[in-house]
Formats: sequence, C-alpha cells, structure tokens
Amino acid sequence: MYFGFQDVAVAYGGEVILEDIRMEFAKGQITTIIGPNGCGKSSLLKTVSRVVAPSAGQVVFEDKPLASYPPKELAKRIAYLPQIHTSPRDIDIRTLVSYGRYPYKRFGAGLSYKDYQVVDQALAMAGLEHMGSRLLNNLSGGEKQRAWIAMTICQQPEILLLDEPITYLDIGYQVEVLELIKKLKERLKITIIMVLHDMNFTARYSDWVYMLKDRRIYGSGRPDEMISAEKMKQVFGIDSQILHDEKNHCPFIIPEKLQQK
Repeated sequence: MYFGFQDVAVAYGGEVILEDIRMEFAKGQITTIIGPNGCGKSSLLKTVSRVVAPSAGQVVFEDKPLASYPPKELAKRIAYLPQIHTSPRDIDIRTLVSYGRYPYKRFGAGLSYKDYQVVDQALAMAGLEHMGSRLLNNLSGGEKQRAWIAMTICQQPEILLLDEPITYLDIGYQVEVLELIKKLKERLKITIIMVLHDMNFTARYSDWVYMLKDRRIYGSGRPDEMISAEKMKQVFGIDSQILHDEKNHCPFIIPEKLQQK
C-alpha cells in the first residue's frame, strides 16, 4: 500500500469515534472525506500528524507503519494543515512560508540558498510572490489560507492533508483556495487528501470520495457514484435533487428538505 489506513479505530475517553477504517489513497489524486458533523473526519487526519493515536490498526506509508518513520523524515514527505492554525500576530508571509523548510535545516543553521529558492517558488505557486512582506494579520481570509498552504508546499511533500481548508471563507475565497489545491495536484503531481463539508465542491474538485457514517466507512467511489439522492438521504437525512454540471462534468446537489425524524 502506498498510503492509507488499515483497520484504524479512534477512541476518546473510552468512547469509540471511528472503527474498522480501511482506506487506500491513490498517488496523484485528490481524495475527499465527507460525512456528518462529529463523524470523526478530522480525528482520522490527526492520526497521520500523530496528534491522535489510533486505538487500533495503523496508518501505512509505502508498506510500512507510519510510526516507524522518524518525524523529520516524515515531515519532508507528508504535510498536514489543520483546520485551526495559529501564528504570531506580527509575522509576515515570507517568514511563515519559510517555516516549511524546518525539516531540511541542520541544527543551528539558517536557511540556505536552496531554501530561499523553494520559499520563492511556494509563494509564486500560491499567487503571493508580491506579498511576502505583508503581515499575516492584515490579510483577508483567503490570502491567509493561501499563505498557510504555501508553507506546506515549502515542505516539498508528496502527500498533502488538508482539514476543512475552506471553513470560514466566503464563496469567492472558497473557490480561490480549491482552485489552488487543484493546481497543486496538476503541477506538483502530489497526492491530496482533504476533509470538506460542501457536497458540490466535493463533487467538483475530487477524484475519489470516502463517505463516513456511524463510525465506519459508508461507501467510496467517484463523485458521480457518491453524490446521489439516496446517499444524501441515508447519510445526511435530506431529500435532494441531483443534477449534472455540464461545464465541470460532475453532479450538482440541490437540497430540498430535511427528513422527518
């Protein structure tokens, strides 16, 4: 297995949040994990960053348990951006992005010429090449998120995990960030795994979808297989119309009403 979860379970305080999770992620694709609030999507990603330890099973990378990799080696290959991130109020974009070079630095050494080149490339990829000196605190929500994503690009990872990357953004910035994510996949050929709540954005920007319900995987498949009226009813409890987006070649959901409980 290149990368995935083998029989993973997650529990908090004796309460099982997830169990029997088996996922395998294809190289160079965008895979999105969806499901109701509280179903464990974010907890699953946190097992990769080691913020959460699985209560059973393991995360696998190139046929080896993730836990067997030294943290610094792993940080060169897998980048994780949580839903909530904090930084000093007076930090500028270039400094934030440069933090992505930490796995490559020798103890006590500063940034090398190559490091600065990678920082410049990451800023350009995120469309921030002329904004490096601006303070993070003075940016719009979309600009901040692009800066954080640029920091993860600076790690030069082959796998990028994004936990709800468009939360708290207005629709214009949501599209901006998702278009950046799509560009990263296409230009850098990296594997991207993200958690989203918006079904229409999931359908438009995903190559593959995993759907969670009641602590387990409810199903997986292409967006046109997973975004269906029946699955919206069974997993989210809503009646809906599923149309076809002719421009983006994907399903489009129109919620109609909440089912009676």
